[in-house]
Amino acid sequence: MNKWSRRGFIGAGLLTGGALVVGVAIRPGNPIEKLKGDVAPGADEQLINAWVKIGPDHRITAIVPHCEMGQGAHTALAQMLAEELDADWADVSVMQAPANGAYVVPDAARAFVAAWSVDAPNWLEPTYNGLFTQISKLGDVMITGGSSSVRSTGQHTMRIAGAAARQMLIAAAAETWQVPAADITTENGKLVHKASGKSARFGDFAEAASKQAMPQTPPLKDAAAYKLIGKSVARLDIPAKVNGTAQFGIDAQIPGQKLVYAAVKAPPVPGAKVASMNADAARSMIGITKILNMKDFVAVVADSYWHAQQALNAIDISYTSTDGDALDSAGLGARFKKALDKAGDTGGKALADEGDAPAAFKAAAKQLKADYQVPFVAHAAMEPLNCTAWVRDGQCDIWTSTQVPLMARSAVAKALDLDHDRVTVHQLYLGGGFGRRLETDYTVQAARIAKDIGQPVKMIWSREEDIRQDFYRPADISRFSAGLDAKGKPISWNNAFTQLNDPAGAWDVAHYDIPNRLIRHAEADMHLRFGSLRSVDHSQQGFFIESFIDELAHEAGQDPFAYRRDLLGASPRHKAVLEQVARMANWGEKLPPQTARGIALVKSFGTIVAEIAEVDMRDGKPRVTKVWCCADAGYVVNPDGFAAQMEGGIIYGLTTALYSGITLTQGGVTQSNFHDYQMLRMPDAPEIKTSFINADSKTLGGAGEPGLPPIAPAVTNAIFAATGKRIRALPILQHFA
Repeated sequence: MNKWSRRGFIGAGLLTGGALVVGVAIRPGNPIEKLKGDVAPGADEQLINAWVKIGPDHRITAIVPHCEMGQGAHTALAQMLAEELDADWADVSVMQAPANGAYVVPDAARAFVAAWSVDAPNWLEPTYNGLFTQISKLGDVMITGGSSSVRSTGQHTMRIAGAAARQMLIAAAAETWQVPAADITTENGKLVHKASGKSARFGDFAEAASKQAMPQTPPLKDAAAYKLIGKSVARLDIPAKVNGTAQFGIDAQIPGQKLVYAAVKAPPVPGAKVASMNADAARSMIGITKILNMKDFVAVVADSYWHAQQALNAIDISYTSTDGDALDSAGLGARFKKALDKAGDTGGKALADEGDAPAAFKAAAKQLKADYQVPFVAHAAMEPLNCTAWVRDGQCDIWTSTQVPLMARSAVAKALDLDHDRVTVHQLYLGGGFGRRLETDYTVQAARIAKDIGQPVKMIWSREEDIRQDFYRPADISRFSAGLDAKGKPISWNNAFTQLNDPAGAWDVAHYDIPNRLIRHAEADMHLRFGSLRSVDHSQQGFFIESFIDELAHEAGQDPFAYRRDLLGASPRHKAVLEQVARMANWGEKLPPQTARGIALVKSFGTIVAEIAEVDMRDGKPRVTKVWCCADAGYVVNPDGFAAQMEGGIIYGLTTALYSGITLTQGGVTQSNFHDYQMLRMPDAPEIKTSFINADSKTLGGAGEPGLPPIAPAVTNAIFAATGKRIRALPILQHFA
């Protein structure tokens, strides 16, 4: 990891006022002039794709390419940089990297596209680095998703940039003080030469350091030397969010410009167009500026969002017909079952095939079969989708909350027929993303409206539009059959399912000792737009797999925890996590009547998570009262932030497990707002206790998503333990009406 040939080389430049800039020079041809104007304006500035700045005021600025949507990425990445720099945390701040190609994240592209290349031989590294940098630029890979910020940018950019800056500061001090560099130490933002008693703060040598040779392979610390990594430092984004100065997308304003507001409504069935509309009543309403038929949506522009939305609600709109008009949820489910029936015991696309699962099933002492089902799920982030756009003089500015600023830039440029460099995206805080803001539809809508009306406009989606025009987590059915030997051990595992949104192995059960495995994808069409929702396919497959494993344990007459533990002989890290969560919950203790616990274990995004849920059934409906969570992410950068992400994943997962289900009526979404698409509220939230295991300081896993997948099966397994009722279809509360 510390071989700089993997990432290019370190570059440095002198900022106005004597600030040191350190960064990664990836390839010739970076848009240096644009980058300078965004992060380091000044005629004499030498800037090469910078990630860290050290000013003469001793401030250390980490320039972070990932967005902040509550996950704490800005703090964790700055923490990793500051660790290698030996900075004083009180001097550290964060700058959101500008949305241009200099800040692509090649490690993210590499991890997603070709994880096998990460440990390539050194002689291949320059080729792979150049290749994935170009892939990242072509694919606009400046992305926040996949729980990859710390694993990619943190490990392979921030730590290295911090270590390089530290060496350059030491070299500058050694020259000035006329002492060997090896005799200078750093700590808390200071350079110290103990023998002479000389010391200085980093900012004192920022200018001199910028003239030093750039180290090719800065050494990185071992975990034993960490002073910031592994500590619960205060999050950098919290003060602004508490005092109200934090700027989210919906807060965007343009200095010197008066905004108008737009409300929008798209056809209820994907693929339909606006056939006609009667806007006579809306035109006479107060504050209306313009009513637009954009063919794929209708927009009303007014002097306030409220006026725009009220006028939009008054428009009578008819739509063209589509093939999906007659489809409802039952029809879609029948389509999925037909695909599974057609696949049978061996059909479909094989994703894993070891041994002979069908033959082992026939020979098994016991045989089990089950179908599991999940519905479409909407993201429902608390900040509704919004975008402020200004199109003028052949250019476009966008102010928004997005997980993919470069993709948003490209989508807007294409929609407006502009060159990419004529579109500027101003990235603001996200009031929740969960994968929905990986899409660019709303930014394109705002840009099109702005172009049409010729003035800056803030477009805001209603909650109804947000629920009914989502890119949903796909609905799915998963069909299992398994055979047990005479002692209850599984000897056959055969599984087919209909949706494969994220082919990252979410379906695999290789950590369990099952000798014959056949796992297949039986593709079935659906007409709704679908996308990535927090933890992607793991949120479905975790429920499917860990529920069926629980069924096998009960069929074998064995304790669900012990059954799993005995199947993890070749997976010691999984086993350690499972055993620790059992100790946390005092698994096996006597519980009050109609109260029970369920357990589940899922690895996702490099992190192993085990959860135990306690469910109280005394009111006839399940109430989740306690959750215990243990995780192994390799090494935790910020324990408090990590715990918050586990807790957030559990709460989000409980919402989807208990309540969330998008249903279809005549091809369109039935639900519209929080009255019929419920969220878990504070009085119903359980007590959550978390812990983690630092098992590997060199290989980090994610934190934002892995807390979600185990919670649904942990709850449904607890319900079965309490009542004997096996929940095989989500959401849970539909079974307790």
